[in-house]
Amino acid sequence: MTGWSCLVTGAGGFLGQSIVHMLAQEKDLQEIKALDKVFRLETKEEFSKLQTKTKVTVIEGDILDAQCLSRACQDISVVIHTAAIIDVVGAFPRQTIMDVNVRGTELLLEACVQASVPIFIYTSSVEVAGPNSYKEIIQNGHEEEHHETTWSAPYPYSKKLAEKAVLAANGSPLKNGSTLRTCALRPMYIYGEGSPSLFGIVNRALENNGILQNTGRFSVANPVYVDNVAWAHILASRTLQDPKKATNIGGQFYYISDDTPHQSYDDFHYTLCKEWGFCPDPRKTLPLPVMYWLAFLLETVSFLLSPIYKYRPPFNRHLLALSNTVYTFSYKKAQQDLGYEPKYSWEEAKQKTTNWIGSLVEKHGGTLKKKTQ
Repeated sequence: MTGWSCLVTGAGGFLGQSIVHMLAQEKDLQEIKALDKVFRLETKEEFSKLQTKTKVTVIEGDILDAQCLSRACQDISVVIHTAAIIDVVGAFPRQTIMDVNVRGTELLLEACVQASVPIFIYTSSVEVAGPNSYKEIIQNGHEEEHHETTWSAPYPYSKKLAEKAVLAANGSPLKNGSTLRTCALRPMYIYGEGSPSLFGIVNRALENNGILQNTGRFSVANPVYVDNVAWAHILASRTLQDPKKATNIGGQFYYISDDTPHQSYDDFHYTLCKEWGFCPDPRKTLPLPVMYWLAFLLETVSFLLSPIYKYRPPFNRHLLALSNTVYTFSYKKAQQDLGYEPKYSWEEAKQKTTNWIGSLVEKHGGTLKKKTQ
């Protein structure tokens, strides 16, 4: 498909920005429409610098605004839908998360049908598959195992419903008589420069003399570098533009990981931070079953108080299961169907992320002593 165009929703976000930067290097891409509710000034400036042969149009609009979506989808070949509220701690009202993550996706699908956009790529989440309990063990899981979350927590539940809607829309007739092709990508825990999660972890540690908080000592995870996830989206857009391949991958979902070593979240965060003088928390944590029941009690208190007071527990059962489970997935199917190979090695990803963490330390005043090799 020559002279194609792409709409990226959530383009001002962590992953969205990486996708836009990578799309700008694509051959024959005439225009990128970058949609988000609000863009930071520095993001707009970065996007303006990308304008070479590819036009980058910044659109500030709400994913729940049907008219905005209708205008954004005009003359678009591919939609990459990353916009979502990511919340595992109860910071947002449940209805807000459901509206943005589910209703927003449905409105965007409808806009694609009306504007005859032939390709829709959805950024899903590994949380669509679980884990459903801290006792669950999945190592190098794959798509044929049909894992599905049973949590009613709004984030995994909303992502599950939205993904189902996207995959069910595959094969839908478009207004111009052609056919919609869809697929979903399920990345692992995403890290890299600009990660909101890492930003919070590092800043909390800086306020605590460089001691990293224990969050996932009992886990085995395989995090994925942000630019590798972005690369998977580029490959999906290329593959779905190939009529011979689109029929096979349309309606499919893919786990996206890379060659980051499998390890606990606590060990992973320490690996990225240790060069700058950070250290693990030496204190022992409560046994996981005790923490789980304590989370249940706190959730009960929150529910009982809800008519008169909004109490948000410091942790919940879903978060405990998510951060303390043996839970890893293979990218073999994406490799076979999309031609996916990680664009950046573990060493490259680690160095880029570590350098960014160093910039956060310097902004904080550089109080920690950098370790020498």
